[in-house]
Amino acid sequence: MGFEGTEQARAGEYDAFVAARWSGLFHLARLLTGGDRHRAEDLLQESLVRLWFVWPRVADEAPEAYVRKVLARAAARSARRRWWGERPVEELPEVAAAGDLSAAVAERSRLEAALAQLTPRQRAAVVLRYYQDLPDRQVAEVLGCPVGTARSHAARGVARLRRLLADVIEPVG
Repeated sequence: MGFEGTEQARAGEYDAFVAARWSGLFHLARLLTGGDRHRAEDLLQESLVRLWFVWPRVADEAPEAYVRKVLARAAARSARRRWWGERPVEELPEVAAAGDLSAAVAERSRLEAALAQLTPRQRAAVVLRYYQDLPDRQVAEVLGCPVGTARSHAARGVARLRRLLADVIEPVG
């Protein structure tokens, strides 16, 4: 197989990986950005471009782990920007009635809003540990810190989420 054939095979493998994992990676990016769909799309696209350049090296090993690491680090960098067009509000919108299909969407939005209030490192640690179900060692590797620091970020993030989400509304029934 010549150079062009190798390049086409490489592109085909990459395209297949992106098609198979786009949804899951996009959801991870949304969680890492606190629910901001547009920032999540930008971060994921940036991460997938970086993956393309290292694809020959990581394709047979762990391309998803590589993208997770790039996503988490890019989310932390982008969170340092001063303005993203978000404006805080005094009161949260009303929660939908029990049994209403929009209740799940409202709860997910509530969780994303709470995640957005964590520091970028805490948010990344919580999402990677509890949503992606990665072991502490892998979370630490993605964050580029010692295991104890990753555990600390996750524990502090979960504690803050508990405080933020403490006002659970009892279902009427």
